[in-house]
Amino acid sequence: MLQEIENLIPHRTPFLFVDEIISFTNETIIGIKTFDERDIWLKGSVPKSEYIPGTILIESMAQCGGAGVRLLGITNGIFGLVSIEDAEFFATAKFTDKIKFVIQNIRLGEKIIKQSGIAYIGDKKIIKATWMCVKIQ
Repeated sequence: MLQEIENLIPHRTPFLFVDEIISFTNETIIGIKTFDERDIWLKGSVPKSEYIPGTILIESMAQCGGAGVRLLGITNGIFGLVSIEDAEFFATAKFTDKIKFVIQNIRLGEKIIKQSGIAYIGDKKIIKATWMCVKIQ
């Protein structure tokens, strides 16, 4: 599955934070990420913690949204995250937690993509954010 995601977005290990896209429509994209031993370097931000940094979780949502948009065939090229309109953190995620991202497509254009998303562990909402990406290549 990792190879499939690498065919969709330019990110590579260790900065690839999507394991799988489980569904995608023009309205909603759903993906999964479980941080594991490949991501152990993230512990360097807070060495004695088992928690995934919130900024990495927002990046994960943006990557999930980008991979889903590529699966939809709406655009091609490389997009960069240019703004985070808002973000709310409700709970933490630990290594080995299976995190589900539910992404809403707000604007899908050839050069601009605007999305919002909620990250869940089970049924528990952990993060909500809205962001925009623009085509850089």
